[in-house]
Amino acid sequence: MKRVALLFLLACFFIPLASAQDHFQAGVYADYLHFSQTSSNLAGLGGRFGFKAFPHVIMEGEMSYDFAQAFSEGFTDTTTGSLSFQQTNMRVLHGLFGPKVEGGHGRIRPFVTVKGGFSNFRLDPRPASFDTFVSSVENLRAKNVSAVLYPGAGVEGHLGPVGLRLDVGDEIYFNGGTHNNLRLAFGPFLRF
Repeated sequence: MKRVALLFLLACFFIPLASAQDHFQAGVYADYLHFSQTSSNLAGLGGRFGFKAFPHVIMEGEMSYDFAQAFSEGFTDTTTGSLSFQQTNMRVLHGLFGPKVEGGHGRIRPFVTVKGGFSNFRLDPRPASFDTFVSSVENLRAKNVSAVLYPGAGVEGHLGPVGLRLDVGDEIYFNGGTHNNLRLAFGPFLRF
């Protein structure tokens, strides 16, 4: 009973401090990338962490891993047609860092961001798992890594320290020229 009372007192003390401070944000998100060069749609998971550098500016770092996706191919000849589904075996590891500038102080805040970083494109026939994610991170220097610029905008809303965020942008990677790709991210975050 003493432990429960102590936990309750600590929670009553720290929760108002956490919501009043609003110096850090951490979150996870679902990631969608439309890879324009092959017209592929990739989806994955990611995480981000940010700290408040100035009153309306949060410096954020994020990383996401897009899994292999299925795509369809149609073949026709003079007599029959067929449709087949294939695995792309293409995976993308993204790492981005940069400022997020928020507008307003309310529960719903629009924002703009410009981040720089990398995209690691790889073909891997193994099933998507935690091990393939770890090998992607370990092999960053030995594989196909491209520089990335990500301008984007979005909106986030919160109730206390818990919130939801949606951002949309153009993930531009540089590899033999510029390549523009639509990117969407949506997920919960914590402010503390």
